[in-house]
Amino acid sequence: MSDWLIGLIQGAVEGITEFAPVSSTGHLILVGHLLGFEGDRASTFEIIIQLGSILAVVVVFWKRLWSILGVGRPKGQRSLNLLHVILGMAPAVVLGLILHDLIKEKLFGPYPVLISLVIGGLLLLYADRFARRSRSESLDELTYKQAFIIGLFQCLSLWPGFSRSGSTISGGLLVGASRKTAAEFSFILAVPIMIGASGLDFVQSLDVLQKSDIPLFAVGFVTAFVVAMLVIVGFLKLINRIGLAPFAYYRFALAILFYFLVMF
Repeated sequence: MSDWLIGLIQGAVEGITEFAPVSSTGHLILVGHLLGFEGDRASTFEIIIQLGSILAVVVVFWKRLWSILGVGRPKGQRSLNLLHVILGMAPAVVLGLILHDLIKEKLFGPYPVLISLVIGGLLLLYADRFARRSRSESLDELTYKQAFIIGLFQCLSLWPGFSRSGSTISGGLLVGASRKTAAEFSFILAVPIMIGASGLDFVQSLDVLQKSDIPLFAVGFVTAFVVAMLVIVGFLKLINRIGLAPFAYYRFALAILFYFLVMF
């Protein structure tokens, strides 16, 4: 299969799945396995296209991100601020730095992803069923305690296939955030978390990069950016209507499908 087609397929997979609670990493690993696109080159490619998805978040939420940094935020008015983001990202950052090599060695493969797809799906069902009555209907109503607990849930996403958005949105529902608020906070947390994680992986992968890979990386990056932009806007509307259960059932179906496609 040609590089540009692989870039298009994997870029679309990344853009569609990065912010839905179905695990983009899990999909990229599984689809890459089916396409025969694996190894160091594929890992570096995944880093590049994840940055495309993050750029989409920056574009969609640029006003909110500026506000978090203090630009244009009314003084004395309660609102989401930098401390919320720090508390939300700190647990996963610390644990990720400690376990980075172990995770890369033991959990990046089809079989661990299949297991995490199922367990993550069970978490989605639990959160959807036992979500606390919403106390935080908007981002500006989130407390520091809620942000930190959501950050603890985000640690689950260090297991590829679990889904960063799935774990954080589930955590948000269980601590009393509305579906829309939980999803928006999940997207905002993705910016520093993914830039940091992707940046670290990118530096460690510099020796793999070659000029001949530029077309592949460019197609994947642009595709992931465009598709992610559309998915973010659509997902925020969709989650309020259907909740998390359909995504959980999709994860179960995907795990069964790939079990027979990949493991046999």
